[in-house]
Amino acid sequence: MPDPVPPDPTTSRGSHAMTTTSNGTPAIEFRDVVKRFGDNVVLDKLNFSVAKGDRVTLIGPSGSGKTTILRLLMTLEEANGGLILIDGDPYTHEYKGDRWVEIPEKRRRVVRNRVGMVFQQFNLFPNMSVLENIIEAPVHVLGLSKKDAVERAEQLLEQVGMSDKRDARCTQLSGGQQQRVAIARALAMDPEILLLDEVTSALDPEIVADVLGVLREIARTTDITMLLVTHEMQFAREVSNRVLMFDHGQIVEEADPETMFTNPSHERTQEFLKAVLG
Repeated sequence: MPDPVPPDPTTSRGSHAMTTTSNGTPAIEFRDVVKRFGDNVVLDKLNFSVAKGDRVTLIGPSGSGKTTILRLLMTLEEANGGLILIDGDPYTHEYKGDRWVEIPEKRRRVVRNRVGMVFQQFNLFPNMSVLENIIEAPVHVLGLSKKDAVERAEQLLEQVGMSDKRDARCTQLSGGQQQRVAIARALAMDPEILLLDEVTSALDPEIVADVLGVLREIARTTDITMLLVTHEMQFAREVSNRVLMFDHGQIVEEADPETMFTNPSHERTQEFLKAVLG
């Protein structure tokens, strides 16, 4: 059960000061968010925000809390305290007075539908064709007509270079092809925010470039907000507006990509990048 202690809306506490945004309400906002697994505190009063349209990459060693942030945003995990807001709306819980109360399911779904995610493992339905995988949620969750959903799916398949695999079973595809279908499936829900969790980690090195190319094009041609966890430092450098270095559930450094990768100021960041970049 989450801690019944509301965050302080007027001060910045915990691991990092709130990032102010120049274009109004942040797309994503964490206020004093706590996440524990048993006695292990993964996030300790974490504060950060992502502005609308920003591309923010989280870097850091395994176990530092990066993927936990994405899982909280996908409601695959529940915070033990603090607030998570999407476009200013409480996501799963809110405080009424000094009480922590759960958001009604109908209201939660409305906010949840603004967020899409592409996972390390593709999580496609193996018994469905490529097209069926992409139209399933738009038809049954968003209520689109099948005709409209198919039209949108075909546009997305063209965008990710998979038009010729429209009717193939996902089990017939390579890993890189499946990941491109997974990206199209996430975009088919027309999310305002796209979460990317190590989307190339399960792929053979020779096909990583194809998937990263698709994501670069999405970043270049859309205004979708992106929050990425990746060990592909060159990709992070090319796509991101901001890079956050995590260690032990805290942001130890924040900078633009050029500064982060050429002149990091924190010793922990320097150590990590030296190990990752050689």
